[in-house]
Amino acid sequence: MKYFGAIDQGTTSSRFIVFDENGSIVKQHQQEVTQYLPDEVSVEHDPNEIWESILNCINEVNKEFQIDQLDSIGITNQRETTLAWKKSTGEPLHNALVWQDTRTQNICDELKTISELEESFNKTGLPIATYFSLSKILWLLKNVDEVKQAREDNDLSFGTIDSWLLFKLTGEHVTDVTNASRTMLMDLESLNWMKDILTTLDIPENSLPEIKPSLYNFGTNSDLLKNVPLTSVLGDQQAALFGQNCINSGDVKNTYGTGCFALTNTGNKIVHSNNGLLSTVAYQKDGEDPQYALEGSVSIAGAAVQWLRDNLNIIDNSEDIESLAMGVKDNGDVYFVPAFSGLFSPHWDETARGVLVGLSRFSNKSHIARAVLESVAYQSNELLESMEKDIETKFDTVNVDGGMIVNNLLMQFQADIFDKKVISQKINEITALGVGAASYLFINNLPLENMNLFISQSKTWNPNMDSNQREHYLNKWNKAINKSKQWK
Repeated sequence: MKYFGAIDQGTTSSRFIVFDENGSIVKQHQQEVTQYLPDEVSVEHDPNEIWESILNCINEVNKEFQIDQLDSIGITNQRETTLAWKKSTGEPLHNALVWQDTRTQNICDELKTISELEESFNKTGLPIATYFSLSKILWLLKNVDEVKQAREDNDLSFGTIDSWLLFKLTGEHVTDVTNASRTMLMDLESLNWMKDILTTLDIPENSLPEIKPSLYNFGTNSDLLKNVPLTSVLGDQQAALFGQNCINSGDVKNTYGTGCFALTNTGNKIVHSNNGLLSTVAYQKDGEDPQYALEGSVSIAGAAVQWLRDNLNIIDNSEDIESLAMGVKDNGDVYFVPAFSGLFSPHWDETARGVLVGLSRFSNKSHIARAVLESVAYQSNELLESMEKDIETKFDTVNVDGGMIVNNLLMQFQADIFDKKVISQKINEITALGVGAASYLFINNLPLENMNLFISQSKTWNPNMDSNQREHYLNKWNKAINKSKQWK
């Protein structure tokens, strides 16, 4: 039996998982990551805590499964989250600014006024938004004395979480194309850092990691990893795309986690969206051309359930939301837009705010719970509709993964609102499986099409809603979206 491993560093937790050659989980360990919220617009992680969590997860697995039995290991990570550290010592210079952090809105507003960079920003495939790494890098350069000093000393490194972990594991300052494509600093076509953006914004190029293919021999760590090679790095949503075997143009998946992220493979063609989506790199194998994707990003999905639990105390555990929502036959005309940090795709409205509308004396907490769940389906539907317009096609099925797919009420409603078949896989850990399998296929020189050997369908939800009812729901949702946008 052969084995491969995956380091999965997410927004709320870190994991290390060992899979066998059939794609089954052999051992795993998970550790939560602290969310630091200094104010209403800031979200931070402690880089040392992230590293310690990875150390702990690997060491815990190694107690029951000898790491040196692995053929390879892959790394997948929360993507746009950005940090700075000293080249010489590896000492973090500030907490990491998480992808959800919106403190950089003023910086983004300034970037939008630099007309000479407009064409260059278009080449990155991304809109100017707090979501991406560029504004976080600029904030760190402007506001953190330790970063300013490291820059003066030519001792400054910036990176996303993959780059931080690779530096800690191998001593090399590198990243992969999928993560680099989320920074607003990489040319999607050349796969190089854009010198004009760096020069204009006075960002030292030598502070950025070297860009490598996603499937590549990144090196190893003789102590922690027992010389097992790291042979794949994929941002978490690209790892899920690969894990769902969406390696052909037109394949589509939607991941339901902290946020929702829908991607469709566009092959070797960069598709620039006219409907509020992002152009990004799906993956690249060393020595081959990159594969691209269109992506739609929703910032608040599972996080809205956590909000119900932690802020409103309507439920004790996240899993309780389904039974609470099933206490009523429908949403009672209550709609919830979770624009806690503005709206991402396809709206890109940073001024929008969360709204709960349609309340009456009849409304109760079950209606609110149902509205929260349904908001995930409505937002995802907006992403799929935008994709269909951009690539001029109609999807028949959507592959789904992520923690929320265990919620049968949500998945059936999603199929109804999509008006498409929704398919899940037997294994829930698709993101980790995707990057781990990619590392295994690469190190063993196997065709990427073999990804289909690691997965099998688990459950299917078919649409079962009257078209008039569907239109009624969507019309009311659009009214709620407009209310959210009117907050400004």
